[in-house]
Amino acid sequence: MMNAKRTAIALAGALGVAALTTLPASAAPPAPDDVSVEVATVNGSGCPQGTSSVVISEDRTAFTVNYSEYLAYAGGDASPVNSRKNCQINLRVNAPANWTYGIIGADHRGFAGLEEGASGLVRTNYYFQGHPTNQVSSHQLKGRYVDDWTFRDRFSPSEVVYKPCGESRNLNLNTELRVNAGSSDSNKMSFLSMDSTHSSARYLFAWKRCS
Repeated sequence: MMNAKRTAIALAGALGVAALTTLPASAAPPAPDDVSVEVATVNGSGCPQGTSSVVISEDRTAFTVNYSEYLAYAGGDASPVNSRKNCQINLRVNAPANWTYGIIGADHRGFAGLEEGASGLVRTNYYFQGHPTNQVSSHQLKGRYVDDWTFRDRFSPSEVVYKPCGESRNLNLNTELRVNAGSSDSNKMSFLSMDSTHSSARYLFAWKRCS
């Protein structure tokens, strides 16, 4: 496992950026003052305690999740359990009482080393605690691919799920990395990471006033 991590980090530092995007970026919505983000809980095989952090932007229109050990890999001598890693972060977003928010988009970045015939999957699920509606996005990479990657999600205003006004509900961000060795050389390892210098996930707020 340590060899796979060292290989992933070394390759990430040596190569440039390749962007894979969905919809073009939209203008960031205005944000209220006095907004902060607190991490309530962190769980998952992709983000052991102390390996992730959350930082809100100065203009309060977005926050970034950084990872340091988020890596899935398959093939070679990798154990099947290592082909899927996940991370669930439960956030408490503090804002003025007459404002609420949702997530209108996200930018996910990482690095992949996929052999010919292998594939990788990046999946994200956004939802509020106890709320029946969620937003899901999935992106796939196919080998051979050895480079940085960027996936961009943008939701239309009508798709944004807002925290119900006057209710205390934390935001859950559930991400998943999967690697399928497929028809690749069984002696070679493929990996997908969000644990290098270039890796992070930036989530964009949509703000609105409560009536």
